[in-house]
Parts: sequence; C-alpha cells; structure tokens
Amino acid sequence: MERIPVTHAGSLIRPAELLSFLSAIDQGKAYDSEAYRAVLTKAVADVVARQVEVGVDIVDDGEMGKSTWITYLYERMTGLESRPIEGSITSILPASRDRQHFPGAYAELDALDAAASRASTSLGADESDRTGGWSDWVCTGPMTYNRAALDRDIANFKTALDAAGKDISEAFLPVVAPASAYWLRNEYYPSDEEFVFALADALHEEYRGIVESGLLLQVDDAVLMHEADTMLSRGESYDEYRRWARLRVDALNHALRGLPEDRIRYHICFGSWHGPHAYDPPLRDAIDLVLQVKARYYLMEQANPRHEHEWKIWEDVTLPEDKVLIPGVVTHHTNVVEHPELVAQRLVRLANVVGRDRVMGGTDCGFAQGAFVHRVHEEIQWAKLASLAEGAKIASRELWGAKAEV
Repeated sequence: MERIPVTHAGSLIRPAELLSFLSAIDQGKAYDSEAYRAVLTKAVADVVARQVEVGVDIVDDGEMGKSTWITYLYERMTGLESRPIEGSITSILPASRDRQHFPGAYAELDALDAAASRASTSLGADESDRTGGWSDWVCTGPMTYNRAALDRDIANFKTALDAAGKDISEAFLPVVAPASAYWLRNEYYPSDEEFVFALADALHEEYRGIVESGLLLQVDDAVLMHEADTMLSRGESYDEYRRWARLRVDALNHALRGLPEDRIRYHICFGSWHGPHAYDPPLRDAIDLVLQVKARYYLMEQANPRHEHEWKIWEDVTLPEDKVLIPGVVTHHTNVVEHPELVAQRLVRLANVVGRDRVMGGTDCGFAQGAFVHRVHEEIQWAKLASLAEGAKIASRELWGAKAEV
C-alpha cells in the first residue's frame, strides 16, 4: 500500500436511541431485549458506514455495545460483584499530582462529568434510587469470561462490515488491558500477582475470540501510563511504579500468548479526561515497557499540546523492524478541528524518522470516555475523522509522489 492508512482509537459517540438501553443494563434494570438487539444492530451498521464515508480505512464498531471501555468487561465475567459506592464523591477518576495542583479546575471538570452521570442514571432509574451511576467492582471468586456478549458484538460487526463493503481484515475490536481493569478490587486471590494473572487468563478468552474471528485485536491501556502520576501523588517512588507496570505488561503478554502479533494493536494514552495533564509521565520514561508488549501496532497520543513533541523520541529510540506506529494526529482534547495540512505535517515528520511504511494516521484516544461522557460533540467527532483522512492523503502525496494511492 503506497499511502498512509487511516484508523482511530475506538470509542465513538453512541446514538441517543441506544443510551436508554445502555443505562438500564448498566444499572441492572429491566429492558426490552429484542428492542435492544435491534437498536444495537442498527447503531453498529450506522457507525461503520459513517466511518467508511469519512475515509477511515481500518474501522471498528464504535464500542456501541459497551457502557464504558473498562467496565463492559465486568459485565461479561463471573467471580465479580458490583457494589454501589456509599457516600458523596465528586469523581471516580484516580488521585494524581495533577489534581493536587489544580483543585479548582478539576472541581469544575468533575461537576461536568457528574452531571453526565446523573443524566445517564435518569434514563433508567427513579429519583429515589439514583446513586450517581458509580459503583465499585469486587472480585469475590474465580474469574472466568462469558463470550455471549462478545459473540453478539462480532456478529453485529461482521454484518455491518459486509453491508459497508469492508473486509474483516480491515476492522478491529477494542478491549481492555489487565493494567486498565480499574475500579476492580480483589477479595479472593491471595496476592496481587495471582489476581492480575487470573484476570489475564480470563482476558485471553476474549482476545483469542476476536483474533479467531478474523478481526484485528486492539488492547486499550490508558492506566499503564497515568498510574505513574497516581502512585507518585501517594508518595510512592518511580521504581515502585515500574514494578507495578512491569507485572501488568507481563500479564498482558500472558493474555496475548499464542496470538499472532501482526493482528494485535496496543493503544496507550494518559487518560482521556479534559484537564491540565501537567504531570503526565514522559513517554520516553516508559517506552521500553510499551515496546515489550507483543503487538505489531502501537497507538499513542501525539496530537495534544502536552504530548505532541514526543514524536521526537523516535530519533533515538529504535522502533523494531516489524512494528508500526499509529500516532494521534487529531485529538479529543479540543473542539477545534485540526486542519488537514497540520495532520499531514504530523504524519510526514514521523514518517521521515521511522519510514513511510511504518506510520498510520490515528487519534489520541476515543471521542467518548463511555456511552454518557463525550469529549467532543458528535458533529466535531466526524469532522475530525474526515480531516484526518484528508490529511493522510496530503501526507501520502508528499511521501510517495505520483505513486501515492489516493
């Protein structure tokens, strides 16, 4: 392929008609299962068709069947139970030095997320039983994975791909990494290591199911990076963070065992929430851990003002020969739609360092943290993806000249 292919990080904004069902499922409320299946099937078909329309090459299902990119997993596993968080809290996001240094800013931002959570709860609950939509998940027994929802998602996705004229090899499903299984406490396994590897064994069933279906597997791992800020905010050392992260990278590779690396994408970010991100750890400090993950494709933030400069690490960090970078060249962190020429500049400068055949165009993160938390308006989401596709064409012409397949 003599051009820069285009993809994105996965989570896309859900249509309004789907939200009431996702809210009811999230809260354990009754709902019309036949109506939900019909609405979900249509939502997947529509989001795939729209991605193709705006020029995305490697598409996904937008995570239409998930309420969040993390907690969907807990709904598909045995050995876990949900417990409502008692008392008043302002945010379920982790502690950090960023929060310590910008308390007023985060108070306002948390209020916006809390309002979104209350709105989601109101879709499926009475005023008297609202809890804010926040729960803890607790491991109380052996963890096993139930494939029913995954098989449903794969079937819906394949139907949508057929309708859009897309080959299954040009599509991916995003799922969570062991390190990013947040809001999950262990009350069953004797040690943290046994707990994490048991989780990896359960995730292996999900990962294997996706790869065996013919789809690309994308593993999402926001927590691996931003946990450094959380641990340092508690007075722990960077060496302690490295030990924590190393265990989870080892567990992820355990979950990926036996799967072909050329069908695996690994996405890291620093948390998709809007905020200063002034204490995000430098990518350079953990890139060795990232590259140890047994994947071919690496997606990472390089479009927002805090991390755009980090493309330069590839001038002295060696990218293994068989690996491909998918930098974010448009971001969810701003409502401004990136100009295609800027997108092209970001792609070309990286391609000139690592090679034009080893770069794809992507996004920093998903455009929706979950079904009820949008980082931009849906109209802006699609405009950004269209600009991404156009910018990749401009970059391809510059890198391949007349041979560019655009």
